[in-house]
Amino acid sequence: MQSQGFSMTHEKPGERSRSPNVKRLKLQVRFILECDKLKRVKRRTRLLDRSRRENSAEHSWHLALMALLLSEHASPAKLDLPKVIQMLLIHDLVEIEVGDLFLYDESIQREKAVQERRAAANFFSMLPSDQCRKLQSLWEEFETRRTPEARFAAALDRFQPLLHNYYTEGAAWRRHGVTSNQVLQVNRRISEGSPVIWEFARKLIHDSIRKGYLPEPKGK
Repeated sequence: MQSQGFSMTHEKPGERSRSPNVKRLKLQVRFILECDKLKRVKRRTRLLDRSRRENSAEHSWHLALMALLLSEHASPAKLDLPKVIQMLLIHDLVEIEVGDLFLYDESIQREKAVQERRAAANFFSMLPSDQCRKLQSLWEEFETRRTPEARFAAALDRFQPLLHNYYTEGAAWRRHGVTSNQVLQVNRRISEGSPVIWEFARKLIHDSIRKGYLPEPKGK
């Protein structure tokens, strides 16, 4: 009889106990394939060559790399780095369902938490129950910033688009009418995860104002 798909008709005695859990593997593969959709979610941030907008999968990869390189600047310096990277790789998966909700749009920020929490519950439920609980917990930890790892991950999540805006001469800021006060206010949380990185970021913000990349509020 010809085997099809994941058929296990040719097992030898005792082999089943050592075989992978095929049902579990199928759930994991389905989740992995669904995650591919993150590559289609466009962010406001431009690539450094300004050729196009960054997608959320690229953003998540970039943050994971930044965590690997910049963890020595975290506060405290001794963190569970693998946990930070895990949070950064999953934190934006909810955008597959709700899209990239613009950081500087105050009108949608009020609904952001509700929409994303619902999306997280739906999305992670595709996984086996133990992995669903683990990823849901990591996602919640990132959102609430209740641990040093989450605060550092959240700091990098703010720092990366700021870097892109600075080195594209404020491309996304200018396109969407973002002011210096908004950028300072929204990015202040970087200091919770790394005072060193926040001081660096603050200098970039003030240099952006000086160079005209970032306008000050009208009437100032």
